[in-house]
Amino acid sequence: MTMDVRAVLEFATVTRCLSLFLQAVLNAAIPDHDADAFRPPRTEEPLYLDSTVEWLLGGLSHWDAEHFLFIAERGYLYEHNFAFFPLFPVVLRGLADTLLWPVSGWLSVRGRLLVAVALGNSALFLLSVVALHALSRIVLQDKRLALLSSLLYCITPANVFMTAGYSESLFAALTFGGLFLLEKGFTLRACLALSIATAARSNGLVNIGFLLYVPSLHAISQIRVYRTTTKGHSKVFRYIWVIIRLLLTSLLGTAIIAIPFCAFQYYGYRTFCTPSVSLERIPPPLLSLAERKGYRVPDENGPPPLWCMRPLPLLYSHIQDVYWDVGFLRYFELRQIPNFILALPMANLGIMAAYAYFQANPELCLRLGLWETSANKGLDKPTPGMFNPRVFVYVVHSTVLLVFGTLCMHVQVLTRFMASSSPVPFWISAHLLLLNEPLLHRRKTSNPNVQLQTQSRNGCDHKPQNPIIALLPHFTTCSPTTQSILGYFLSYWLLGLALHCNFLPWT
Repeated sequence: MTMDVRAVLEFATVTRCLSLFLQAVLNAAIPDHDADAFRPPRTEEPLYLDSTVEWLLGGLSHWDAEHFLFIAERGYLYEHNFAFFPLFPVVLRGLADTLLWPVSGWLSVRGRLLVAVALGNSALFLLSVVALHALSRIVLQDKRLALLSSLLYCITPANVFMTAGYSESLFAALTFGGLFLLEKGFTLRACLALSIATAARSNGLVNIGFLLYVPSLHAISQIRVYRTTTKGHSKVFRYIWVIIRLLLTSLLGTAIIAIPFCAFQYYGYRTFCTPSVSLERIPPPLLSLAERKGYRVPDENGPPPLWCMRPLPLLYSHIQDVYWDVGFLRYFELRQIPNFILALPMANLGIMAAYAYFQANPELCLRLGLWETSANKGLDKPTPGMFNPRVFVYVVHSTVLLVFGTLCMHVQVLTRFMASSSPVPFWISAHLLLLNEPLLHRRKTSNPNVQLQTQSRNGCDHKPQNPIIALLPHFTTCSPTTQSILGYFLSYWLLGLALHCNFLPWT
């Protein structure tokens, strides 16, 4: 383990422990808001330690986290539960029934699931930060920028969603890990990781774009080599083989990544369109909640829902439309201006990344990064840093998420949507800090040899200093760019814990 990885893990561990501590304190100090949220009745008798666990970790179960906990405990009972993909509930139930089974005499299933959230998401966050650091090293080719990006990720504005009972940490670990494997050339293993990510969140489907793009770069590079080293008919055969392999890889990889989404939609179709469950088998308190709130439950004696009759009966699209009112421009209302303001900092980072990258590489962007430009003679030795040609596809991916999230989603979700799916917000933030903060002694171009180091009294080098910790005591004298970025990250990091854990509106 390198010193950089150790520093990132140490900082990530500190922020996880601090997050769990602060959510408990803030949840106890601030009374819960009476929000109109999903709150299913408890049908299990509490055991000895349940009240203690609820007091310590109850803040992790609010808002959408309640859906994941309910699914982990009861399965997919209500129609709108199918908006939440199954991998994270499976992980929670697996931890509750294996690692936490010895305490089943003192903790109910609900209590063990809350402990599983705290332990599981903490471990998954550590995995995600290691994966992000590895991905950043290989793509950016800049050790210092990779380190600072990973440290910023440890204080992500989406912190509360990485800590509470949400699937963001799981999705980030699988996505960043899968992209690292893809960059290393392990295409099959990358497909499997990205496929599993799709079982955690639906936007895992967007990762298919990476699978289509990165192998295309490798194929074009191979064709370029064959053009200069091979002659005669063998050159044509090698061209054909490269193209066939690219097509097969793309088709197979796309199918592998899409399988979890398709399988989950099929499961939803079978559950509600051809049900085998009668209402008598549903616990009365849960059935009463469904009747009171208008939640649909499967009933073999009742008529199928209307969405079953559509040419493409996708339950996920139906839920987003009916239960969450998600659709193109539906959120563009005057009363939603506060939510647009909440999402503005993350949107601004995405816009700045796209604009700055295009300004630095206009010719590369126009060629979609697939062919050599006069300024760049291939991708074998790319210019280190944020404007590396290999960053192109990540900026495109980030921009797609930004545009879709702004136009078609509840816009306040944009913060966690992008922070758990793309490394670009952290790359551009680190790039701006190193470019504009004099205390970091940033040069005009990325230089892996420039390291923040402390000196011992005998003149020997110590491990690299954590630049985030180093900047905080000098916050008032930092550049406006540093104050804006760190102010945004830290304020959202803390406000999210205070508001979300008390059923108050947040991103």
